Amino acid sequence: MTPALLAIALLLIVTLSYASLCAASPFGTCRKCNGLGFALATDRKGKPKRGKTCRRCKGHGLRIRAGRWLYNRAARTYRAGTR
Repeated sequence: MTPALLAIALLLIVTLSYASLCAASPFGTCRKCNGLGFALATDRKGKPKRGKTCRRCKGHGLRIRAGRWLYNRAARTYRAGTR
């Protein structure tokens, strides 16, 4: 195989695997709070305690994946255009 065909095949495999991941699990953990839904804070003794609610995920600990967001946007646009 030529390097160009190998690169195209590899890119196709990565794209299809990410699309299947977005279809199977549309939500991932929040990158800011690591899926906890809040920030960890420490008291003066050094013990961890619950901090403020995460603003990015609004306390759910989940975020929508970029591929799923794009799919939802495209599907919404298609539905709006075919009414």
